[in-house]
Amino acid sequence: MTPDKETEGEFAGWKTWKNMDPYEGAAGPFYYKRGDDGEPIAAFRAEKRHMNGFGALHGGCLASFADFAAFCIAGPTVETGAVTASLNIDFLDAAREGDLVTCTGDTPRAGKSLVFTRGIIRAGDKTVGSFSAVLKRVGG
Repeated sequence: MTPDKETEGEFAGWKTWKNMDPYEGAAGPFYYKRGDDGEPIAAFRAEKRHMNGFGALHGGCLASFADFAAFCIAGPTVETGAVTASLNIDFLDAAREGDLVTCTGDTPRAGKSLVFTRGIIRAGDKTVGSFSAVLKRVGG
């Protein structure tokens, strides 16, 4: 799948799959780009619809974003296709409506069939989550 490139708004220049992945479009939309240092960064703006009953970012939304970010972090190592085999997430603090939620991370190992990623999710100065994921290559 080739991502769409945003042409306007806060995320102009960022890429997304919101028009090709119905769930991510509805859950997010989530965006990604390569930073000035070449490292991947994923982001979205937390909206009222992303909040739980306590006014904090819903854990399911954070987990969905972590899953999205894992693929952004893995980048070219999963271009031929992959699925999530495992996702472990720690919820560390609350993000609030209006926060810019971002994720950076790395790929400590990319084998023949499995790709291991990990990430840190932030809302402003706060670390709100961390995760590790195992992606299973398919196709290609």
